Amino acid sequence: MSRIAVVGLGNMGGPMAANLVAAGHEVTGYDPAPAARDTAAAAGVTVHPTGPDAVRDAEVVITMLPTGGHVLAVHDELLPAAPDGALFVDCSTIDVASARAAHTRAAATGHPSVDAPVSGGVVGAAAGTLTFMVGGEQAAVDAAGPVLAVLGKRTVHCGGPSAGQVAKMCNNMVLGASMVVVAEAFVLAERLGLEPQALYDVLSTSSGRCWAVDTNCPVPGPVPTSPANRDFTGGFAAQLMLKDLRLADAAAAEAGVDTAVGRRATERYAEFTARDPRTQDFSAIITDIRREQS
Repeated sequence: MSRIAVVGLGNMGGPMAANLVAAGHEVTGYDPAPAARDTAAAAGVTVHPTGPDAVRDAEVVITMLPTGGHVLAVHDELLPAAPDGALFVDCSTIDVASARAAHTRAAATGHPSVDAPVSGGVVGAAAGTLTFMVGGEQAAVDAAGPVLAVLGKRTVHCGGPSAGQVAKMCNNMVLGASMVVVAEAFVLAERLGLEPQALYDVLSTSSGRCWAVDTNCPVPGPVPTSPANRDFTGGFAAQLMLKDLRLADAAAAEAGVDTAVGRRATERYAEFTARDPRTQDFSAIITDIRREQS
């Protein structure tokens, strides 16, 4: 049993903390939102009034926060409060520069650290089936391994500090762009009289096969567990996809790489979320594509 603190008990951090409790770990936590604190407490997390209080006795500190600015601000509070040598595991999806800065600040205070953004969404967090893309020194990655094994089904050591964030942004650039073109293909098929099930049967067994087709299909029916069958509730919010695509755009500009298709996917999600600000799974972009054709 380890003493683990989770700071950021929202849609992802909350279920992760609950799974750690279920696995027998002593889990403390903090979140500024009262509802998140209440839900975590009901799952057996010992909730504290501040982040520094939550990490005071922790061997491992997990953070799951919205932006790089949040991560750095919270690290500045938590690093001095945590015990010497406590391992910091940041599971947020943030920009590369902030990830590198978080590693530097952790090292300066004697704390090993890894960046470990996740794939799998809220469903994966609840089920303990996340994939972790990890950046950091080998010793820190090894130390994080047993904890991540409780929370996910796969951990990929992508390289040194910030490599996990690089992998995550590249993955989500592919995912965002592929969902746009998959949605366009289903709308085109509809207009030409091809049934969605028939197109799915072809795509899911042919060269067009991808996660946006066989797991998160944007039309109801072919994949019963996809958000399209629940009016696009749950899943990975379109606003979060836009955030990740913008991170990829910024990194590409800094690196001098022209990611034209990824950039267009960013524009499409920006247009979609501006026209329809509801919180919906990112596959709901098919509704915006249909709207454009009417």
